[in-house]
Amino acid sequence: MNEHNIILGIDPGTTIMGFGLIKTTKKEMNLIQMHELQLKKYNNHFLKLQKIFNTTIDIIDEYHPDEIAIEAPFFGKNVQSMLKLGRAQGVAMAAGLSREVAITEYSPKKIKMAITGNGNASKEQVAKMLQQLLKIKTLPNNLDATDGLAAAVCHYYNKGKMNLSKSYSGWSAFVNQNPKKIKT
Repeated sequence: MNEHNIILGIDPGTTIMGFGLIKTTKKEMNLIQMHELQLKKYNNHFLKLQKIFNTTIDIIDEYHPDEIAIEAPFFGKNVQSMLKLGRAQGVAMAAGLSREVAITEYSPKKIKMAITGNGNASKEQVAKMLQQLLKIKTLPNNLDATDGLAAAVCHYYNKGKMNLSKSYSGWSAFVNQNPKKIKT
């Protein structure tokens, strides 16, 4: 780890994309920002994907994160929702990869476990713990921003540990680690 790192955490979504940025050293982390991208007003799914991509690029260009931690889609019963979430995650990952920022993916349970010690914790429990850890005065109304922030904090806690999460440092790393996804 460098003297300090900036980690961008993303909670992808097609209604709301939450994100949070932290600056870390070996011994501490500090909140830079957390926010959310509201996508409810866009009816076209492809326009939403474009907004996710462009917003992620803008965040990367403004804050220059060293790494991105992204929440993996939750496996629910609705296949269409899973497909849309997977696309949102893929577009955010593509934005990071296009700027050659290393990406690590974490399951929702792993993120909750890292923050609260309970993989089944509620969004509210995660948000309250983050509020204490990072001395956040006021929590946002929607907890998507704290979910994105939680991904970043999870990544900080998991740095240097053996990790079963997927990690990519650029397009070539993605291609090398996913040969079956490449059509020739």
